[in-house]
Amino acid sequence: MAITKDTLIGDLLKEKPEAAEVLFQYGMGCIGCPSSQMESLAEAAQVHGIDLDELMKAINEN
Repeated sequence: MAITKDTLIGDLLKEKPEAAEVLFQYGMGCIGCPSSQMESLAEAAQVHGIDLDELMKAINEN
């Protein structure tokens, strides 16, 4: 599975559970909330004021 800005958080965590640590490091503490499961990485980054490119790099390096 290719991880993109449009990847849903729920799908990301199913495919790459270790990404949870990266999301927590970026302040996304509610990744287990039902609504976050259907949110894309781009949407989550925007809501949390996180640089999407930086987040994508960290996820893909992990």
